[in-house]
Amino acid sequence: MRMDGRAVFLAAVAAMSDVTLEVLSDAGLALDEIDLFVYHQANSRIITAVGERLGLPPERVIDSIAEYGNTSAASIPIALTEAAAAGRLRPGSRLLLSAFGAGLAWGAGIVEWEGTA
Repeated sequence: MRMDGRAVFLAAVAAMSDVTLEVLSDAGLALDEIDLFVYHQANSRIITAVGERLGLPPERVIDSIAEYGNTSAASIPIALTEAAAAGRLRPGSRLLLSAFGAGLAWGAGIVEWEGTA
């Protein structure tokens, strides 16, 4: 068995970019109506490529991979904890969460932050 890293990278970028636009369309929202984008923290290059493909300013995309590495299913909760600790979240913030993982499965959702600032 061999993994084609380049193909997985391209698939992850395409899937998370597409599902971002799909969930926004389903919610009747635009990219600029999301305060923070929280993608699965598997690889900074993937996160950067998704942000660039969607034209997102880097300050609206969480990237905590350098601090923790790929923590698998815990990566989005850890990224949210880091964003909250850094003051990047406030009550009412709209967050778009998206992941791409094992089995080449992906998904996304939009949530409103109700925690404290």
